Amino acid sequence: MIKFSEIDSSEKKRIISEMQKGKIFIYPTDTIYGIGCDASNDESVRKIRELKKREKMPFSVIVPSKAWLYENCEINSRSRIFIEKLPGPFTYLFKLRKAGRKKISENLIPGLSTLGIRIPNHPFTEIIAEFGKPFVTTSVNLSGKPFIKKISEIPDEFRKKCIIIDAGQIKGKPSLLIDITGKMPKILKR
Repeated sequence: MIKFSEIDSSEKKRIISEMQKGKIFIYPTDTIYGIGCDASNDESVRKIRELKKREKMPFSVIVPSKAWLYENCEINSRSRIFIEKLPGPFTYLFKLRKAGRKKISENLIPGLSTLGIRIPNHPFTEIIAEFGKPFVTTSVNLSGKPFIKKISEIPDEFRKKCIIIDAGQIKGKPSLLIDITGKMPKILKR
């Protein structure tokens, strides 16, 4: 377990190295604790599906920058307004361009052309930005069970298979999921 408050530049390099190796992390966001990995690593994405017992539902990602969004997602004047609200406690559903599809695991969004995208307002996001690739973000829980706000609530099966970044108790709730792919934005989940 790594205390977030103790992450210095050498520890940050080690964390990024572990991300590059496909390790799975439990990490803090501005909402709740997430579980994630390099979103392009098929094997790591598969392991998260097994841990969560979530076979088909898509996963969202934290992107390294707004520039990544503009390069890899279909953006229009309306969606630009939502992008300006980032970082924040939102997950926006975007249609992926062909280039964006090649940068993530097929197992991330099985059979879909859309991807949930976040940029949390939390310092851990800076490490993901330095990593430079999309990073899976989903709640640390078995599918359908309550989400996690403190490390002591993490199920043992997750603890044994993940690198944990402990930032203490988080007093948030899951991000607001908004579909901005249609003519009108639509809230899908609170």
